Amino acid sequence: MTRPARRPADGEEAPADSPHDAFPAGDGRASRGGRPGRAPTSTAVRDRPRTGSRPGGPPPRGRSGARPPSRSAPRSVLRSWRTWVIPALVVLTVLAVVEAVSPDGDAGSASPLLAPPERPAPVVTEAPRGVGQNVDIPSAELPAGGAFPVTGSGSWHVVPGTTPQAGTGRVYTYTVEVEDGVVVPEGEQAFATAVDATLDDPRSWIGSGQIAVRRIDTGVPDFRVSLSAQMTIRGQCGYSLRFEASCWKSDIGRVLINGSRWVRGAAAFEGQLGLYRQYALNHEVGHVFDNPHVPCPENGALAPIMMQQSFGTANDYLAQLTEENPQGTQIPRDGKVCRPNAWPYPQGPIAPVG
Repeated sequence: MTRPARRPADGEEAPADSPHDAFPAGDGRASRGGRPGRAPTSTAVRDRPRTGSRPGGPPPRGRSGARPPSRSAPRSVLRSWRTWVIPALVVLTVLAVVEAVSPDGDAGSASPLLAPPERPAPVVTEAPRGVGQNVDIPSAELPAGGAFPVTGSGSWHVVPGTTPQAGTGRVYTYTVEVEDGVVVPEGEQAFATAVDATLDDPRSWIGSGQIAVRRIDTGVPDFRVSLSAQMTIRGQCGYSLRFEASCWKSDIGRVLINGSRWVRGAAAFEGQLGLYRQYALNHEVGHVFDNPHVPCPENGALAPIMMQQSFGTANDYLAQLTEENPQGTQIPRDGKVCRPNAWPYPQGPIAPVG
């Protein structure tokens, strides 16, 4: 006996091959009976017999009921997408984290957020950055003398004035500056005159035949010669070894001349303040040109300009000062003592080759 064809009951989804499966549930189209989320069922589809099969159609129902309702095509695609995409994303995320934090990985491939911060620009000073050890070097103590600027504002102003080019070779421009709030005993113009006279001297760095200098008072110079207060210098150059020093601070482009040394000088110069000032300028500007510290070469010789003469001209003293905090140059304990010297080329400029 042939049973009559069964019509889908309310709430039963249409077969998977129904053209209405092209509209996924919840796409906003009206469904049968006004219920959202189902595609409309046409009369032709509803009245189609369920007992037979047709080419390409679904398998027939069994006697017990019919096959489970099939999901719509978009739901099947969504389920397949989740099956492989989500695990793949998890794997890629784990690999990215491992690569970023691995100490053995290529530093260039690390995440910028995990990259180490840039190192601060170096400070090249006569006094090495120490750990606070007590170093007894009598010649490094600041001599007695007149009052000097102790504090300033931490900002500088340019002293007006320019000079023509001195020397041949690469030209370095510089400004002469004084820290705001600092009173210069002889006046700011006197300080500027001393800087110009020192750097323009043929015994100075221009004596190499490869360096030229020119003072400007507008624009951006290659370096700034800046007279500064004692406490400003300690903050910028460091003061862990408790001796007054000047320094070259490349991150701000300043040769920082310590006001206390400018007024008092150094014991090794035996009261020759003008000679010490020339030394201080030439030594710190020498760091601008990438010259490192050096020891006394021969007992009784003129001290090299890059020797740390503010603290003394004896290698044994400087070795004691720097042995715990070397600055790239090992000072030997060899008993050699030099004589103070203010110039890179004390015998005059180097004769040009050829």
